[in-house]
Amino acid sequence: MTRTTTVSSDIDSRDVPAPHRRKDVAVLVPAAGMGLRLGGGTPKALRELAGEPLLVHACRRLAQAPSVAMIVIAAPPAEVEAVRAMVPAATVVPGGATRQLSVAAALAAVPETIEVVLVHDAARALAPAELVEAVAAAVRSGREAVVPALPVVDTIKRVDTGECVLETVDRAPLRVIQTPQGFRRVTLVRAHEHAVDEHTDDAGMVERLGHQVHCVPGSDLALKITRPLDLLIAESLLAAHPL
Repeated sequence: MTRTTTVSSDIDSRDVPAPHRRKDVAVLVPAAGMGLRLGGGTPKALRELAGEPLLVHACRRLAQAPSVAMIVIAAPPAEVEAVRAMVPAATVVPGGATRQLSVAAALAAVPETIEVVLVHDAARALAPAELVEAVAAAVRSGREAVVPALPVVDTIKRVDTGECVLETVDRAPLRVIQTPQGFRRVTLVRAHEHAVDEHTDDAGMVERLGHQVHCVPGSDLALKITRPLDLLIAESLLAAHPL
């Protein structure tokens, strides 16, 4: 696969005052999945939005966050060199057969000197740097695990196997969870070491360890691009919120 789009700027060269550059965060981006609901035979993270791969959009925004010291991408094994060319400022490792294995592979590349680790889906390609900073700050404050969350706005009903409504669920305590999700590095390492089932959510793995997961306000820009319709919505958001 030949790509010419790159995220080539050095993360340390952003125009951010030195006192505000904490540089204590690694962001893991599992990007090896195919994303069948989006259609086509291209890995989901490499599908294009406005002429550039979702992965490039995501990493460009991650690189805007002053706290980010490194980005580690778990790429499709056959696309490792192509992804390195797209995002030269990132560390790129071969991803696994599942999201969980890809996160574990990326986590293994993070040095022990980095204490805060975020996990971010390339499919949330427009998540703003401010959201990255909010999650990182909450972990720094002493939280073991932090997730961005939005209130549920739709009416939710529980149904039986015949699709008959059993009850209307109170939506007040419900939240839609986004990424990046943030963790103390040692907590995330321990969660992966003790995982016995397949998880699609790293915070869920930490919950299984008995740790509390804290919510911070999410962002409408951090929508997950899963279906073709989501690409159209993301294009409109990108036009309204360019970098």
